[in-house]
Amino acid sequence: MSEPNFQDIPAYKPSKNEDFMSTTQMEHFKNKLTMWKDQLISDAESTINHIQEESNQVADINDRATLEEEFALELRTRDRERKLISKIDKTLHVIELGDYGYCKTCGAEISLTRLEARPTADECIDCKTVAEKREI
Repeated sequence: MSEPNFQDIPAYKPSKNEDFMSTTQMEHFKNKLTMWKDQLISDAESTINHIQEESNQVADINDRATLEEEFALELRTRDRERKLISKIDKTLHVIELGDYGYCKTCGAEISLTRLEARPTADECIDCKTVAEKREI
């Protein structure tokens, strides 16, 4: 899966007395999520083009089998990314509602550091840790 390309968007540095999830912070994360979504869509389109171009050029059945296995791996990756696009859309909706940055479980603020690392995070680190321990 391709990693998000956030070099053009530096981490948000709040001003001294800035409120948590100010309009500026919301816009920062909205831009970050939109850029990530656009990158995922572009990657999916390039996969489609790649598969269409490559699928007609192989005559040997062994080469064809190898190529089809590569395609299957690419398509599984794109399926995971499709699900991620859905999660990004959900997060963008939460931003529009004004609820972004707060834990869905306990209501606490999710740290800016965590949101920078995982902009789709919807739980604070403590609640996420507890949830993961329950899964084991």
